[in-house]
Order: sequence, then structure tokens, then C-alpha cells
Amino acid sequence: MRIAVCDYGAGNVRSVELAFGRLGAEIVADAEAADVTVLPGVGSAASAMAELRARGLDGVLRRRVDEGRPVLGICLGLQLALEESEEDGGVAGLAFLPGRAVRLRVGRIPRMGWAAVEDGGGDGPAYYFAHSYAAETPAATAWSEGIVAEARAGSFVGVQFHPEKSGAAGSRYLSRLLTEWKQLSNDNSYRLAYDKGDRGGCLSRA
Repeated sequence: MRIAVCDYGAGNVRSVELAFGRLGAEIVADAEAADVTVLPGVGSAASAMAELRARGLDGVLRRRVDEGRPVLGICLGLQLALEESEEDGGVAGLAFLPGRAVRLRVGRIPRMGWAAVEDGGGDGPAYYFAHSYAAETPAATAWSEGIVAEARAGSFVGVQFHPEKSGAAGSRYLSRLLTEWKQLSNDNSYRLAYDKGDRGGCLSRA
């Protein structure tokens, strides 16, 4: 599959490209034409949204989601996909997911390190997290220590952890996403699957 990783100055683009490349994906530059577009992200919500708008990537991402074409958000990429973030005094998001990003108020902040993720069937593999804000959304499909770890709506999938930094578990997660996207693409059934509200995650098979 052709994977484009949005380069807007707020993400570890190269690490994500390498992770997908190791799985046999073709890395391309055109976020509009790619089979899958990835929105990575580190840093602050306000500056990230400003850069997305300045480079026209917000429009590209919105068109993809409107057309039922896959978009993956990683870390800040998940938070930017919400309706809003309370970071930087309040920032409007892309609104792919209902809800908002809120600052963590308990535990270690920033929350950094490995933590198990569960999707309702008990604890699963551990993934690497590094964040001070977290999603509050009814679209959550998996959690880690009570914090949203994965959320889905339409053709958008967002994860709070960094699969590209999560070793074998992260590689397996990305591989399952690629398989899911390939199957939908081969069946020409993106819109059908997403319109049915299929929000099953990939984490239970880790």
C-alpha cells in the first residue's frame, strides 16, 4: 500500500515512515493520492493546527475522511482529530472524532513510558506513550490505565501511543491496520464498512 506521512513540522515523520517501510509499504509524498495518510504529531496543538492549515493539509485530511479514505492519527494526531483541545487556551480541532483533548491531572505528567492497552477483554500488550493531554471521546475503542489509547470514527483511526516506537507490539499493530485497509480496498468497501459503524479495533489481536 502507498502510505503518506504528513510532514508539517510537528511529527517524527522519519520514524513512522521507517516503521511502515519495514512492513513492505510504499512511502509516497502525496497525502491526497496515497492509500493511507498518517497524521503524526508531537508538540503543541495550536502550532500544529496552524502548520496544518498553512500547508493545506487540514483540507486534504478532511477530504479523505469525507470520502471514507483511511487516515491514521498518532499521539498529537489523535488529539488534533477531536473537536477541540484545551491546550494553549483552547484550540479547534479537525472534528473527525467527537470530544476533546484535556490535560492529564493525575499520575505522572508527562505520561512517558510503556503501558498495557486493553480493549475490554483485559490487558493486552504494552505500547510506548509520551503525552500530557489525552482524548475524552465516546469513540474510544481501547484504553490504557483509564486513558483513551485508541479511537475510531468513519475512516479515521487514532492512537495515543506511538506504534513506531513500540517495538514488536507496535509493528504487529501497524501490520494489522495494513491488512484491514487492504481488505477494505480490495473489496472496494471502505464506505460500506465505515457507514455500518464498524469500530472494532486491532488491539485485541495483539
